[in-house]
Amino acid sequence: MKDCYEVLGVARNASQSDIKQAYRKLARQYHPDVNRDEPDAAEKFKEVNTAYEVLSDSDSREKYDKYGERWKYADQMEEAEAAARSRGGGFTTFSFGNDLGSSFGGGPFGGGPFRGSDPSADLLEELFGGMRQNVRRQPLHVSADISLLEALDGATRYVEVPDDSGGTRRLEVKIPAGVDTGSQVHIPGKEGRRELYVEVNVLPSSRFQRKANDLYSEVSVPLVDAVLGAEVSVPSLRGTSLALTVPPESQNGQTFRLRGQGMPLLSGNGSRGDLYVTMKVVLPTGLDESGRALFQQLKDNLSPPPAAQA
Repeated sequence: MKDCYEVLGVARNASQSDIKQAYRKLARQYHPDVNRDEPDAAEKFKEVNTAYEVLSDSDSREKYDKYGERWKYADQMEEAEAAARSRGGGFTTFSFGNDLGSSFGGGPFGGGPFRGSDPSADLLEELFGGMRQNVRRQPLHVSADISLLEALDGATRYVEVPDDSGGTRRLEVKIPAGVDTGSQVHIPGKEGRRELYVEVNVLPSSRFQRKANDLYSEVSVPLVDAVLGAEVSVPSLRGTSLALTVPPESQNGQTFRLRGQGMPLLSGNGSRGDLYVTMKVVLPTGLDESGRALFQQLKDNLSPPPAAQA
């Protein structure tokens, strides 16, 4: 197993935010769907996921910092050492070969196998017997990028995850409507497989900004319509047009609220946020002489009367 910090390219004192950011970057870089022509991409993707799986959890990261690649066996090692000490023996080192728990050294068991005449060895066999199964129960963590429109309607993604045989398997993940960046989709483990957490990253939109379940956008309104009032079309996230009534003498930068045109709530109860539209008044250009005369007349009419002489 490669060093998890080196795989993600972060320092050992990196914050959880730095670790998550590094993981997202590398997961996108080596995702098999993006690198179909690169033979090593799948293996690198697996290494990145394994490293993030270890370092994203504070408990497993603490054990990894203390025990290195043997962090998965930390609890069993400490339990076994405590059991041996309670029986009056010393228990100082482990030596794991290709077969898990093949021998011990430096303790009362003389480097021999688990089973033997010493009853403590049978205890250790019992403690370590289910170790592989415990390791497999560690949840997997992957990420998935979706667009804001997909967050509105829900989406499907296929993710590559490592399996217990050392290969990878492809899973279909249903992402519900209303998710936001940081939302997690949980897939329970079935038939002995590990449970999966898919962390969603909603990509930014060029037209809409999102704050919780509300959306924010802008609409351009001609000066005449802003002054006299009009009904203007506002694009929705799906691309259809929404009717917005602009009252007379509306001001540049004024914001209007369209209820129920925002993002759906994750609860799935049918409720949605709102769409807030800020008006940008567009001034006329390319006026001819008669057009400028009209504006001059408007200016004269709107000018305040001269102050009365004292």
